[in-house]
Amino acid sequence: TGPQYEGRITLFRSTGSLELRNLKLSDSGDYIVNIQDGPAHKPGRTTLNVYDGPDNVTIEVHPFKEHHEKGSDINLTCSADSSPSAEYLWFLNGDQLTSSGPLLRLTNIQMSQSGNYSCQAFNSKTLQYQTSEPSSRVSNVKVTQDVTHLIEFSGSVIFSCSSSGSSLSFLWMNSSSEVSVSDRVQITDGGSKMKLVNVTRYDDGSYSCHVSNPVSNANSDPLHLSISYGPENVNLEPPSQTYPEGSDIHLSCSSDSRPPASFQWFFNGKSLSASGSQLELINVQKNQSGNYSCQAFNNRTSRYQTSQVSDIYIEDNAKEGSSDSLSSGAIAGIVIGCLVCVSLIALGVYFILKKK
Repeated sequence: TGPQYEGRITLFRSTGSLELRNLKLSDSGDYIVNIQDGPAHKPGRTTLNVYDGPDNVTIEVHPFKEHHEKGSDINLTCSADSSPSAEYLWFLNGDQLTSSGPLLRLTNIQMSQSGNYSCQAFNSKTLQYQTSEPSSRVSNVKVTQDVTHLIEFSGSVIFSCSSSGSSLSFLWMNSSSEVSVSDRVQITDGGSKMKLVNVTRYDDGSYSCHVSNPVSNANSDPLHLSISYGPENVNLEPPSQTYPEGSDIHLSCSSDSRPPASFQWFFNGKSLSASGSQLELINVQKNQSGNYSCQAFNNRTSRYQTSQVSDIYIEDNAKEGSSDSLSSGAIAGIVIGCLVCVSLIALGVYFILKKK
């Protein structure tokens, strides 16, 4: 036997009888028995019908409006959980109408047809009946959540929707989009509770509950869900680079993190007193050459991540002056030397010409 029959079934082998207790609607169906006497066997078949209800008798109004204009058409639909299907009678202000069946059509309605409509469902097998309850207006719709601080991939949250009114239907919204059941979304308790499992940053947003019944509807105020994550993708700018001595250097650290990460700076693996996403190095000297890095920390997730290393090299001015280009002092010396040479040559030519 399957697990659905556990604790409810007994087989009496001496008589071939089968006892099934605490009947459920799912027990309905054909049952087959094989009676074997030596090599011969004889099959038998019987059909079991389980009856139940009616329960959960409700009325839906189409079109759905709080007020209907004189002369308009209205359809009222009555439904119930019943096996076999229920029979229906309709009432206006407690008085039985001539209409029967699950659908009541009101055409070209007049003021005299205003009032409280109800339907009565009857099960001809169980001989039970149930009457729909007059719907009271929806009001005081509120949403609460059981957890306020959530970390990505390591938590779940349950939203609960409460409301005044009767015959309530619930619909969950994320901003303007309807939330539907999935492998990570569970909707229970008649739709009044929604559970998000193993939350991610993409679950972040404003959630609200829409409640309706045949006579009215209302929305809750949105409740914002914030998911903490990171830090990730920690990046240090600029990358490795050479600077002349005396320069001012600006280093910047960034990361993907909610809430925003805090930063700590390191020089050759040792912590600096500087903090924040920016590091300013003013009038740098050669002894400040080395490996710079930053570490991002999220105090909500308690996670951290370190950036790539930026190799900063400070070049001294003497070395910079030994490059292929000449300094202004060297150029001035060459110019003066050239002028002296020209003057000596001119003086020499003058004396030669004078002797002649």
